[in-house]
Amino acid sequence: MLLKLYSDHTNPRDLKRISECLQAGGVIIYPTDTVYAIGCDINNREAIDRVAKIKGVKADKADFSFVFYDLSHISEYTKQFDSATFKLLKRNLPGPFTFILEANNSIPKLFKNKKRTLGIRIPDNEICRSIVQHFGIPIISTSVHDDDEVIEYTTDPELIYEKYQDQVDLVIDGGFGNNEASTVVDLTAGYPEIIRQGIRELDD
Repeated sequence: MLLKLYSDHTNPRDLKRISECLQAGGVIIYPTDTVYAIGCDINNREAIDRVAKIKGVKADKADFSFVFYDLSHISEYTKQFDSATFKLLKRNLPGPFTFILEANNSIPKLFKNKKRTLGIRIPDNEICRSIVQHFGIPIISTSVHDDDEVIEYTTDPELIYEKYQDQVDLVIDGGFGNNEASTVVDLTAGYPEIIRQGIRELDD
C-alpha cells in the first residue's frame, strides 16, 4: 500500500494505521531527511529478518540504525551517554547524521549477536519523527538502495513503491527524497570520527 503523508499535517488516522502495521510485524518504507529508509519494530525479530532479507544481508550481521523521536530514550539503548556526547548530539540533531555509540546489553538480545555498537538517527523530518513518536519506541532504519550504479538512491516514492510493493507492507509517500545519505560519525573512541561524509558537515 502507498500512503501519502504531509510534513505540515500528519493525519492521526494515518499514524495509527502505520503503528498498527508495525505492531503486527509489518515492514515499512518511509521518508527521512536524507534518503528513504526501510524500517520495522526493533523488538520484532521476524520483521528484522524481513528487512535483512530485502537488503540481502543476515540480520545478525546487519548494521541497522535506530530512529528516535528525540534524545530522551537514547540512554535506554547505549551505555555511552555522557555530558559531552549529549551536547554533541543536541547540537546536530534533529539532522542528517548517524551517530555510532556503544550499545548496552539490550542490543545483542534484540539482534541475537554480540553487537557492541548502535547507530542513532533523529532525522529532521516531521513525518518520520511523527511515526516514531506515535509508535512509542524506535524503529529500524536502513537506506533504500537503487540497483543502478549511477543513481545510488531512489528518490521517487512511487518508483520505490513499484519496486518494493511485494516485499513491504507500507510505503509512505512524503514527497521526493534526497539522493545523498547521512553523515556517519563514530563516537565510540570518545571523540567524533567521520566514517562517511554525507549531506551535512558536523558541528563539533
